[in-house]
Amino acid sequence: MQRTVALNCTYQWVKTLLLDRRYFAVVAITVLLGDAILTQLITRFIPYTEIDWGTYMKQAKIYMEGERDYTKISGPTGPLVYPAGHVYIHEWLYSVTDAGKNMRLAQQLYSLLYIVSQCLNCAIYHRAGAPNWLVLSLPLSKRLHSIYVLRLFNDCWAVIAAQAAILAYQSGADLLGTVLLSGGISVKMSVILYVPGLLVVLFKRRGLLSTLGYAVVALVVQVSLALPFLKRYPKEYLGSAFDLSRVFLYKWTVNWRFVPEDAFLSPQFAKALLVGHATALIAFGLFRWCRADGGAVKVLERGFRRPSLAAGIAPVDSSQIATILLTSNLIGVTFARSLHYQFYSWYAQQMPFLAWKSRQPVWLKITAVLAIEYAWNVYPSTRLSSTLLLCAHSCILLGMWFRADDQTVRSAHLTTVHSK
Repeated sequence: MQRTVALNCTYQWVKTLLLDRRYFAVVAITVLLGDAILTQLITRFIPYTEIDWGTYMKQAKIYMEGERDYTKISGPTGPLVYPAGHVYIHEWLYSVTDAGKNMRLAQQLYSLLYIVSQCLNCAIYHRAGAPNWLVLSLPLSKRLHSIYVLRLFNDCWAVIAAQAAILAYQSGADLLGTVLLSGGISVKMSVILYVPGLLVVLFKRRGLLSTLGYAVVALVVQVSLALPFLKRYPKEYLGSAFDLSRVFLYKWTVNWRFVPEDAFLSPQFAKALLVGHATALIAFGLFRWCRADGGAVKVLERGFRRPSLAAGIAPVDSSQIATILLTSNLIGVTFARSLHYQFYSWYAQQMPFLAWKSRQPVWLKITAVLAIEYAWNVYPSTRLSSTLLLCAHSCILLGMWFRADDQTVRSAHLTTVHSK
C-alpha cells in the first residue's frame, strides 16, 4: 500500500514538473546542468578532430599581419570565404589560445558557447509556449556536441547570433534583433535563411517604413564590420565573403546523395532548388503566415496604404515569431544544394519545436526527428540517409503547412470587424 502511494506521488510530481509551466525553469536548468556535465565528459574522453580550426587560425594570422585582400588570405583547407565577423572572432581566438595551439582552452570556450546556445534555445522555447518536457530533447544530439566541442566550427558563432536575435524579436527589441542577426550574417551567410520570415514579421508588426529602416540598419552593420576590407579591396571581399555561385564538393554532402554527381553539380539542379526554395517561401508567405491578418493580400494592402503603421491586425506574439523564423530557416535548409556535417548546427535545436508545432501524428513527429538525427550521424552519407533526411524535412514542413495558426481562431473576430 505504501509503495503504491509512493509511486502515485512520484508520478504526480513528475507529471507536474513536466507539464506545469511554472516549473519550466526548473526543468531547463536541470537539463542544462546535465548537458554541461555531458559536454565536459565528451571533451575529456573523446579525441578532438582537426578539420578547419587550423585554417581559421592561419587565416587570422594573415589578417593580423596586415593583409586585407580576401583573395590572399588562405589556409590549409582553402581560401577565406566567410564575412568579416568571422575574421574578428578568430582573431580573438588566435590571441587567447596561443595561436590556436591551446586546444584545451579552445574546447572549453566552445563548450561554454554550446551551453550558452542551449540556454538561448530554452529561452526561445519558453517564450514560444513550448511545454517543459520538450527541453529534455535538447542534449540528445550526438552530432551537435561533435560540431561544437570536437570540431570547433565557425557555424557555432553564427548560430548564437541568430538565436540571440530571435529572442530579441520575441521580446519586442526589433532593433537589437536586427543588429544581432546582421552580426550573425557577418560570421556566416547561412543566417540569411531567416530573412524572408523576418521580413514578414517586421512588415506585419512595424509596417513598411520601419521594415525598410531595419533593412538599412542591417546593411550599416555589414558595411561597418567589413570597412577595413571594403576600403581597399571591395570587389575581392564581396566576391569571396558573399559568393552565391560557390559549388560544394559532392563527396561531403549530407543531402541529395541519391542524385547522381553530374546532376548534383549541374547549373540546372541549382536553379531547380532555387525555384523550389522561392516557391515554398512564397506559398508560406501568401497562404500561411498571414492567415490571422486576413491573408497576405490584405496585409500588403494595409502596409502600402499606411506605410508608417503595422500591416497586421493580429498581435505578432512570441510563438508566431519563433514559428515563422524557424520555418523560414528549415525551408532554406531543405532546399540547400549541399549540406555539410557542421551545417546541422543551423537547425538541430529547432527541430523538436517545429515537430511539436506541426500537425502530424505523434509517432510521425518522433520518427521524423529521429530520422534527421540518424542521417546526420551517417558518415559518409548514403542514398538511404540522404533520402530519409529529405523525407523528414518534407514531413515537418508539411506538418507546419497544415497546422492551425496560433492566432487564427482568436483573431477571426478582429478580421471580421476590420473588414466591416
